[in-house]
Amino acid sequence: MKKIPVGISSCLLGELVRFDGSHKRDAYINGTLSHYFDFYPFCPEVAIGMGIPRPTIHLVKRENEIRCVGVKDDSLDVTTRLLDYARAQKAAHAPLCGYILKKDSPSCGMERVKVYSHNHQPNREGFGIYAQEMMFNNPLLPVEEEGRLGDPGLRENFIQRVYVLHRWKQLLAQGLSPQRLTHFHARHKLIIMSHGDYREMGQLLARLTKENLLEIADEYILHLMTMLKSVVTRGQHVNVLQHIQGYLKKDLCVDDKAELCELIERYRNSEIPLIVPLTLLKHHFRKAPDVYIEESFYMSPYPQELQLINQL
Repeated sequence: MKKIPVGISSCLLGELVRFDGSHKRDAYINGTLSHYFDFYPFCPEVAIGMGIPRPTIHLVKRENEIRCVGVKDDSLDVTTRLLDYARAQKAAHAPLCGYILKKDSPSCGMERVKVYSHNHQPNREGFGIYAQEMMFNNPLLPVEEEGRLGDPGLRENFIQRVYVLHRWKQLLAQGLSPQRLTHFHARHKLIIMSHGDYREMGQLLARLTKENLLEIADEYILHLMTMLKSVVTRGQHVNVLQHIQGYLKKDLCVDDKAELCELIERYRNSEIPLIVPLTLLKHHFRKAPDVYIEESFYMSPYPQELQLINQL
């Protein structure tokens, strides 16, 4: 499969672009993820001409406005330049299916960036100036920080969203139609179910016609990508696993059903990872195939080699 385009803060790839000429190379990104993602690096501070090395900057609150200024020389204000750069990258950001940002950066931090007030006491209430504008301009784009990728749930959530958006872009490239949109929804329905109530999206598609296709599609994908931001709980996964088990009710013997129920319950109780009941379900569906289940991305949302569900 062709690698998926993902934006990234340049320093995370090992590029020597930080204020002191160093980098923040991330082993997981450059190792595992590099086999599946084609990384497009951005360093807004270098791009706006601040140089390497350069004066350190931070966020300050001035009259209820957040500005990005020099630490030693607060007359150095790069807020507007960072905003303009983010807006100028609209075409470069358009093909991306995800973005990994450098945490805590006054330009690239996704959230909880230190903001200094008049008494010089920082509060973690800010967003990197470039990052905030980039995210505002790309509301569908999955965005995460490298530090949060160490959490199994957040890591799986981000990568799942990247693959969903990638499949959406493939759908658009093939040519959108009511039939293709409905099929896309069917294949993602169990994923949607794991994140919440799928009925609202079903009701949206029930209004679908050739005439309102583009309007419904825009509303659908925005709703979907927003819903997918929530990390799925064990209880939500259990509901989906039990729903999938229902497709086997005519094919399982008493002992097989008891074994499957036991594994789902053990997963609920955090005794085993999600991959265990999923693997057993796949085993049973190989003996009793079901087209709907076979096509569902819930069963295989991304390459198995990523081993994301092994830790869920």
